[in-house]
Amino acid sequence: MAPTFKFSAMSRRAALTAAALAAMATVAGCSPKGATSAEGDMAKGAAEGAKVTVVEYASITCGACAAWNEQVWPEFKTKYVDNNKVRFVFREFPTPPQDVAVAGFLIARCAGEDKYFDVIHDIMAAQREWQAGVSPRVTLNRIGQAAGLSTEQIDACVRDKDAIAAMEERIRAGVSAGVQGTPTFMVNGVKVNDPSLAGLSAVIDAELAK
Repeated sequence: MAPTFKFSAMSRRAALTAAALAAMATVAGCSPKGATSAEGDMAKGAAEGAKVTVVEYASITCGACAAWNEQVWPEFKTKYVDNNKVRFVFREFPTPPQDVAVAGFLIARCAGEDKYFDVIHDIMAAQREWQAGVSPRVTLNRIGQAAGLSTEQIDACVRDKDAIAAMEERIRAGVSAGVQGTPTFMVNGVKVNDPSLAGLSAVIDAELAK
């Protein structure tokens, strides 16, 4: 498990919110009804309003999310995203250690929409470093700087009250959608239980054929 670290009081507040909302989701046990479009969405592929929208709720501190990103995403991207067959939406749902996840998501957004997915992918890949004992602070700073942010910009980014409030709203939206763990995938608002390429393709292709 990755070690925790503290970026700032603001990121801790968001981390506590994430932890509390995740607990609420587990207790509620509601059925997922994920909207295909929401404020703050980060997306690739087809434009908003596409025939098929695939939503992934994920955390950069989630081992299963990192595995999907490494093993399934490249082929999924080639098959559906690069050719604009589907709109792929990534939604942030921080999991333990939440302070690391929250800080990483904030840094990815501060890097800009054009670099957002690259930063997310780099942070997920960095989980190996944390397992080897490297401090998450070190890797997040390195990745943020590689994306063009200075140390001062990174520090300001993880303290941004408005950005943290917006993240808290996105977490609440995930809880309302019934997300109880990561990764969670929804195709046109319906949860897909099998996140393998074959499992997702079966649902996506059926939607595309309608």
